[in-house]
Amino acid sequence: MRLIHPVASDEVDLARLYAYPRQRCVRLNMVASADGAAWLDGLSGGLSGRGDKRIFGVLRGQADVVLAGATTVRAEGYGPARPRESWRPLREGRPPAPPVAVLTRLLDLDPKSALFTEAEPYARTIVVTCEAAPAERREEMAGVAEVIVAGGDRIDLAAALAELASRGLGRVLCEGGPKVNAQLAEADLVDELCLTVSPLLTGGAAARILNGPPASVRLDLAHVLEEDGFLFTRYVRPLR
Repeated sequence: MRLIHPVASDEVDLARLYAYPRQRCVRLNMVASADGAAWLDGLSGGLSGRGDKRIFGVLRGQADVVLAGATTVRAEGYGPARPRESWRPLREGRPPAPPVAVLTRLLDLDPKSALFTEAEPYARTIVVTCEAAPAERREEMAGVAEVIVAGGDRIDLAAALAELASRGLGRVLCEGGPKVNAQLAEADLVDELCLTVSPLLTGGAAARILNGPPASVRLDLAHVLEEDGFLFTRYVRPLR
C-alpha cells in the first residue's frame, strides 16, 4: 500500500492517517465500484480486497462504537466486533473492542443471532429505536442488548448520537447501509467519509453509498492510498 495524496510515500502509518480528529466525530466507511455501486450481488464483500479489509480493521480499532442499520446487519450477517492484538495501542483506556449499535425502528432483529449471544465477552450490543417501536419487541431486545430510545415516530439520529456520546461513545464508525448514510447526511451529521473505490464496473441496480433524499455535504480530500488498483480515500468535513 502506498500514499499517493497529498504526497507520494511508500511509508504508510494507517493508525495515524485514520486517527479521529476529536472526541465526537461521525465517520462513514463504505466501499463502491468504479461506477458507484455500493454492493455486488447484494453484498459489499464482493467489492472488497485485502487492503480494504486491513483499513476496515484499523477503522474499527479506532472507533468507540460501530453503527449500522438493521438491513445491513441482517444482510451482512453481523456479529460483535472481536478484539485484535493490533488494537491494543489504539484502544488504550477503552474496552478491547467497540460495541455494535443497530438502528432499527421495527426491532426486526433476531435476539438469538451471534450479534447478541456472542457479544457479552467483548461489548454488549446496543439497539437504537424510537417510541413507535413495538413495546413487546422492545422488552424482548432489552433482555439481550442495551436499548436506546431516541425519537417518536422515527429515530432521531441527532438524539441517538448524543445518547451514544453520553456513554463515552462519541467516535462513531458508521458502516451503512446507504439509507442510513443518506439519513445522516440529510440531518447534517456526517463529519468524515472513508471510501474505498474498487477497480470493478458492475452496472445493475445497486444503490450508491447514499440512497435517500438529496443532501449537500461539502468535504475536503485528506488523503488517497492505493493498492492492487484499489483507491482508499478519506474525506473530512471542514471544521464548523
